[in-house]
Order: sequence, then C-alpha cells, then structure tokens
Amino acid sequence: MVTGFLKTIAIFIIIYYAFKFFSRYIAPIFLKKVINNVEKKYREQQQNQSEATSNGKVGETVIAKKPSSPNEGNKNVGEYVDFEEVKDDK
Repeated sequence: MVTGFLKTIAIFIIIYYAFKFFSRYIAPIFLKKVINNVEKKYREQQQNQSEATSNGKVGETVIAKKPSSPNEGNKNVGEYVDFEEVKDDK
C-alpha cells in the first residue's frame, strides 16, 4: 500500500516538473513560431491589398462593387398582409 502511494507521489512530481519544463522552454518556442506564421500571413494580406489599390492612376476613382448573387433578383417573397388589432371585451 505504501509503494502504491509513493508511486503516485512520484508520478505527480514527474508530471509537475515536466509541465514546468514545457512551459519554460518548449512553449515559448512554439508560440514564437505560431506568432511568426500569423504575422507572415498578415503581411502578405497587407501587401496584396496595397498592390490591388495602387494599380490605378493618380486622381482616378474606382468603385468596387460586389458581384450580384442570383438570389438578389428574386425579391418577391409574398404579399403584404395588414393585420388589425382585435380588442377582447373581458
């Protein structure tokens, strides 16, 4: 019974120090890679956006509209029904 208790305590201590090691040394490296990837994607998006807007001439106005979807043409969803309020005499 004592050996089982000591094994459990030893496992908890090993898990504690493994978590401590991970959070101190491995997690910052992992987070740095993730942050660099997100930053790289953001820079690419900004670069693509600036290239798309810089293609026009100086003083030229460009109005970009979204393409109309096929569902916008069918606005007949039914007829309008005007309801009247009915008073209850209770």
